[in-house]
Amino acid sequence: MSTFRSFFLLIFLATASLGAVNAQSSTEDSVKTAVNLLFKAMIESDAALVKASFADSAVLQTIVTSKEGKIQVRNERVGDFADLVGKSVKGDLDERIRFDVLKIDGPLAIVWAPYSFYFKGNRNHCGVDSFQMIRINGVWKILYLIDTRRKDCE
Repeated sequence: MSTFRSFFLLIFLATASLGAVNAQSSTEDSVKTAVNLLFKAMIESDAALVKASFADSAVLQTIVTSKEGKIQVRNERVGDFADLVGKSVKGDLDERIRFDVLKIDGPLAIVWAPYSFYFKGNRNHCGVDSFQMIRINGVWKILYLIDTRRKDCE
């Protein structure tokens, strides 16, 4: 009888563990989907979808190097970025990312994603996107996005 109980306990624990792995995988997929929504909006030139990708109080920043070699942070309003995307020709803005790091704790997620940006089919620059994501009413939104930009891409 003891072996019988041990067997069922082992099956229960294995099933519970598998469920936790599947739940984590599902949550990671939903974060990736939310991030990819922004890039879909860019390639589709869809300003409304860009805006929908961000939380209401989102911050959008870019780290740039001045001609004098000084590091600067450029702030951009989400609405201005969305307008720029909406005015572009469909297919001109193509940012291709690779999910390197994704961490989740409840309603907070971070994403570290190296990227290459293509304008009209030609690589324009590359860098890293760093996202802070928040889950609001069950939907992941970009709360903070900062990126680096450089021309020396591999």
